[in-house]
Amino acid sequence: MGWRASVSQAHIDAGKAYENLFVSSLFREWAPRTIDAARVQPGQRVLDVACGTGVVAREAVLKAGREGSVVGLDANPGMLAVAASITPSVEWHQGIAESLPFPDESFDVVVCQFALMFFIDKAQALREMLRVLKSQGRLAVTAWNSLGTMPAYADVVDLLEQFAGREAANALRAPFVLGDREGLALLFSEAGADSFAVETQRGTAHFPSIGIMVEAELRGWLPVVGITLTEEQIARILQEAETALSSYVMKDGTVTFPTSAHIVSATKLSPRPGEQAKCNDR
Repeated sequence: MGWRASVSQAHIDAGKAYENLFVSSLFREWAPRTIDAARVQPGQRVLDVACGTGVVAREAVLKAGREGSVVGLDANPGMLAVAASITPSVEWHQGIAESLPFPDESFDVVVCQFALMFFIDKAQALREMLRVLKSQGRLAVTAWNSLGTMPAYADVVDLLEQFAGREAANALRAPFVLGDREGLALLFSEAGADSFAVETQRGTAHFPSIGIMVEAELRGWLPVVGITLTEEQIARILQEAETALSSYVMKDGTVTFPTSAHIVSATKLSPRPGEQAKCNDR
């Protein structure tokens, strides 16, 4: 696999940090829900798009069993390296969602958790997921609800707005841009999804401390999108966060707060008359 030759230790270290902090604190509880929405069955072939370090792919392995197979795709070689070290049985590929490197109708199930909001062309990414899905196959996509339903992150956005500026604040607003249910449904319709449903569920985030939660965003997420704060800015935001987020601190010092996400599940219907040739021409 080409991605193995291009991965650097810095990429791997970033992937490990992502796995150790964000996966356990935010993403892990949603992986079984995403897989359940996709109705993964033993023996099926499953694709996890923008798989990160593989938390959803690992859940798919449990459901697909030895008779099935799971493929994970991500643009970041460091994420793939960490994913492969945890679950070598999965077939890991580097690539982007808008141009999946797989033939038409090659998967029984396609899943994508907390990534659709970051794709450059979201409708094209969904069209690609549907393209590689077999007739009657299942698609499940999970996206965060609006920022207003994630009060702790809304508080951090306010701190960034005050002490780091609008650009930094908008970078943390980005994960929540698909929070509007009607807008999300329209996106799926425009992508050609025939039969889908949007379900909103609640969850709970758990971080070791306020400092770890906020610094992960300041030193982890913001640089990924090209924003680097000064040490003075980071220190000030961390100081202010201790007060702003104090209501989410438990007796043991850990941080807990409610989350909310939309899970969109769809079944790919058989092609309508006249559409099969167009699909095969691709």
